[in-house]
Amino acid sequence: MSTRAWRALVLGSLLWAIMGAAHAAAPWWRGAVIYEIYPRSFQDSNGDGVGDLNGITTRLDYLQALGVDAIWITPFYPSPQVDFGYDIADYQAVDPLYGTLTDFDQLVRQAARHHIRVILDMVLNHTSDQHPWFLDAAHSRSAAHHDFYVWSDGKPGPAGKPLPPNNWVSLFGGSAWRYTPAVRQFYYHLFYPQQPDLNWRNPQVEQAMTGAMRFWLDRGVAGFRLDAITALFEDLQLRDAPALGGLNAQGDPILSDVYTSNLPEVHDVMRRLRAMTDSYPGNRVLIGETYVPKTSDLDAWYGGARHDELQLPMDTLVGLGNRLDGATLRRLLYEAQTQLHGSMPLFVFDNHDQVRSWDRFGDGANNALMARLVAVLLLTAQDAALIYQGQEIGQTTATPTRVEQVKDPIGIRGWPKEKGRDGERTPMQWTSGPQAGFSTNPNTWLPVTANFRTVNVSSESADPHSLLNWYRALIALRRTSPALRDGRTVLLEASDANVLSYARVAGGSVVVVALNLSATPRIFAPDLAAAGVSATRLHTLLSSPAGMSASGVAPTITLAPYAAWVAAAR
Repeated sequence: MSTRAWRALVLGSLLWAIMGAAHAAAPWWRGAVIYEIYPRSFQDSNGDGVGDLNGITTRLDYLQALGVDAIWITPFYPSPQVDFGYDIADYQAVDPLYGTLTDFDQLVRQAARHHIRVILDMVLNHTSDQHPWFLDAAHSRSAAHHDFYVWSDGKPGPAGKPLPPNNWVSLFGGSAWRYTPAVRQFYYHLFYPQQPDLNWRNPQVEQAMTGAMRFWLDRGVAGFRLDAITALFEDLQLRDAPALGGLNAQGDPILSDVYTSNLPEVHDVMRRLRAMTDSYPGNRVLIGETYVPKTSDLDAWYGGARHDELQLPMDTLVGLGNRLDGATLRRLLYEAQTQLHGSMPLFVFDNHDQVRSWDRFGDGANNALMARLVAVLLLTAQDAALIYQGQEIGQTTATPTRVEQVKDPIGIRGWPKEKGRDGERTPMQWTSGPQAGFSTNPNTWLPVTANFRTVNVSSESADPHSLLNWYRALIALRRTSPALRDGRTVLLEASDANVLSYARVAGGSVVVVALNLSATPRIFAPDLAAAGVSATRLHTLLSSPAGMSASGVAPTITLAPYAAWVAAAR
């Protein structure tokens, strides 16, 4: 081992000592609150209009006060920035746009002192076309790295011009195959042409990517969120994908992903990556970007009864769509408790790739109340919880209104049906001052959302009734309540489809949650005894709107429209 590697390993060990010994019975990530940071938009420390690593370090006090256990930082590696960092040109360095390795090491050290772990985004499916591997691979069929990528000679076409080998389309529009004249072959790209897919059937690819992960583990990171992890393997025969009918926002036919996603070989890789990360101290974690058709499909990503793959594949509550529906939520909670071999779900409402939950679920009149419902569900359920920056203050989606405003290439290509993802990536709103306190530069990489003068951390910190303080209270309750921290879930009343209610139970500690998902008042009278909960009185812990309380030995409460009620049972 080199001196540098040894020093990095010692640093990592010291950081885990600072964080404290991991609980043998319950690793730190069980029930953790994880906060996603999109570094371009979190905090600019040097006035160039783009957020950076030092900016994150300056906001650790805020994150500690919020109560998060870990931060997940989206890619900051050297990149041409075609897909804003998800096209990586070097897996073992920091893009100068975001800082230096020294800045990163400082961030990890300071985060540990704030009792916050650092999780990195690791893109295993593809690299940038400017990565040295691909530059070599595209030069010659005999190049050392040619087999690092997925190539095909294609099919004969008119006038001797080759055609792509099949009908696969890129998720970002157009054919998923790009012809390279130097090697007279097509390469496969699930995303942009500038993001060629790696060939995971080549053992050298796995060895190289594992080495990159070790580089960061040795520097003390708590684990990785694995991007596009379901897509590591493609059909060896390159068969045409079945057409499902219709066209997508880019105008391409909608195809089945049966030959490009969730192939069996991916689980062998997951088990090896899990064994590798388990060899490090501190309960390092693997989180997966796992969009699957139904809850039970997540079980394989945990490793089923073996629990030997990902610790936290993302549960995006498939089926909920853009409506807070009590019956659907009840079913999804039940599935998460019964279909995952006891594994803990990681619930996700918001991230950098989708319209914010404020806008997805809001009706324009009750958005603030609905945001509190989402917060209660996320932070009182039996789950690990993911919060996306700005979610806790009610930051809204600022979708571009003209194509000239769009920065995201998918929005430029797909306009007007596909407007891109800029709207959910606008700068974090810290203050009511210039650029919302994000930057001293008036020309920020994306404009600050217009409502920043009222929706910002500073204003909401001073308002005891704000959404931010609602999140803080919920996270504090989650941390201190044995029922919310370690308790099992008991689903309660099912007769009213508009009310979602459940109890969290840990010994004598019982917390009851009731959510009215309708615009009309509802009567909530839980039969705690029938649910196996030995308690008869309920004491309000948190309520939205404020002032709701239960009365009587057989507790009954009137839930206001879109009300959220959290109570202790005695």
